[in-house]
Amino acid sequence: PVPDAPAPAAPRGYRAVFAVTEFRAVFAAHLLSLLGVVVSELALTVLVYDLTGSPLLSALTFALGLLPYMIGGTLFAGVADRYPARRVLVVCDLLCAACVAVMLVPATPVAGLLALRCLVAAVAPVFTGTRMAALTDILGEGDLYVLGRSLLRIVSQSAMLIGFGAGGVLLTVLSPRGAITVTVVTFLCSAALLRFGTRDRPARAGAGDGGGGGTLLKESLSGARLVLGDRRIRALMLLFWLPAMFVVAPEALAAPYADAIGAPPAALGLLLCAMAVGHIGAELFVGSALSPRNRSRIVLPVAAAGLLPLLVYVVRPGLPLALAALALAGAGAAYVIGLDQWFVDAVPQELRGRAMTLLTAGLMTVQGLGMALAGLAAEFFPVHQVVAGSGIIGTVCTLLLVAEVRGTAPGRMSDTEGRDGADRHVTSR
Repeated sequence: PVPDAPAPAAPRGYRAVFAVTEFRAVFAAHLLSLLGVVVSELALTVLVYDLTGSPLLSALTFALGLLPYMIGGTLFAGVADRYPARRVLVVCDLLCAACVAVMLVPATPVAGLLALRCLVAAVAPVFTGTRMAALTDILGEGDLYVLGRSLLRIVSQSAMLIGFGAGGVLLTVLSPRGAITVTVVTFLCSAALLRFGTRDRPARAGAGDGGGGGTLLKESLSGARLVLGDRRIRALMLLFWLPAMFVVAPEALAAPYADAIGAPPAALGLLLCAMAVGHIGAELFVGSALSPRNRSRIVLPVAAAGLLPLLVYVVRPGLPLALAALALAGAGAAYVIGLDQWFVDAVPQELRGRAMTLLTAGLMTVQGLGMALAGLAAEFFPVHQVVAGSGIIGTVCTLLLVAEVRGTAPGRMSDTEGRDGADRHVTSR
């Protein structure tokens, strides 16, 4: 008899994530909408400058992409758990498409353009938090979820590199409003992919006692209180936020640093890209080469050492050494792959949408704050000292936070240690 052919091996790693049909729809929607957002940011900045001739208002257009994140993420976070995820995602995409479409109307004043920019930015953390929580339904709460989140982060980093280049090319052949039209199309395509490519699931708040009653604002603020009131969840969230706040200093000061070392104009682009390149490379390696157990093992050591490459700026390095330091600092962000798993394990299902919306909002806010503080410090100290100082202060703060995360690890604290009544509510499953 002819022996049976061996069954084909199940896909592993990133291939296993792409084998999930729903994730492919989410991935494609993310890629389309993200490229559209990057292009629209560049085009809207040019449009505002063309209309006003004001560098301040042009720069403010970029800043407004960060400032409303915490407001939207705090006040509207309850949406992520109160309504079915697919409905929230589609409505967010359609709302953003409508806002961008109004930007195309020639009669829209500059104040209106900036207000619409704020609205799109306020919707973004709700969309992202809902999608992060929905991934646990699509991919489960284990390794597939972690790798799926990793892929979306890689896309985000790559889109920044590709999107600004694509936007620049588009603006050579289209007017700013013509380029913004592309964003309307990408939002509509994203909405269609999510509507027809993912399953309709019930609202998450029905899974427990974390929501479902009261006003949306009350649910959102209550969710923030419950999430931040839990010592373990709070420590993990800060471990996402704190290193990100300090690592943005060299990017915020890339232009003055390039000028200070007498680098050619092309150096600015290299300084802005180096960290993203390091991040993408490290994330791909950790996600594909390390087991879930080893990814968990490296979280705290890599987080603790991630900002150390910035200390090279003490010696005011030339372009090659600065680029190497930035790439290494970007690679340090790979610790978040293991941290993703810890976070989803720590947050109860009924609070997951609100927790992840708050996580996203806070991450964008602290990065904006970090850039602003770095710029302020550079008014009083040389740029290279500011970047090195960010590395030193950030490392000290991260080491203290690592000790807190280690102290809240399961098995190292009782169910009630360091928690109040609200905390006990969060940890009940």
